[in-house]
Amino acid sequence: MHRRPAATPGARTLRSLLAALALVGCASSPSTPTGVISITVKPGDTGSCESTPCQVRLVMPPGTGTYEVTGNEVRVGTFPAGQTVNLGGYWNSQKFAIVGAGVKPAYVYVPSDL
Repeated sequence: MHRRPAATPGARTLRSLLAALALVGCASSPSTPTGVISITVKPGDTGSCESTPCQVRLVMPPGTGTYEVTGNEVRVGTFPAGQTVNLGGYWNSQKFAIVGAGVKPAYVYVPSDL
């Protein structure tokens, strides 16, 4: 029977700190998503799509009712709050704004512009 040496207090603290940092990394979502053929972004994201056209999905902010979404200041449509919605396929980079939601726009870069 082999006995493992007891961990020193410093090693236990370091191990606990690394585990906590790993959990924080898993809990936070990326602000620079990438996708091939399609991409899902949320307000404040700046993402890149690896193909043209790029199918874009947008995570709408929580709430009730609907919000108007614009792409490069052109109306895309009205979508329900709290849902992930399909905005369609895009050949050019877009700035998606959620009108009246008080959130940052989402940016999607497509290969034709890279």
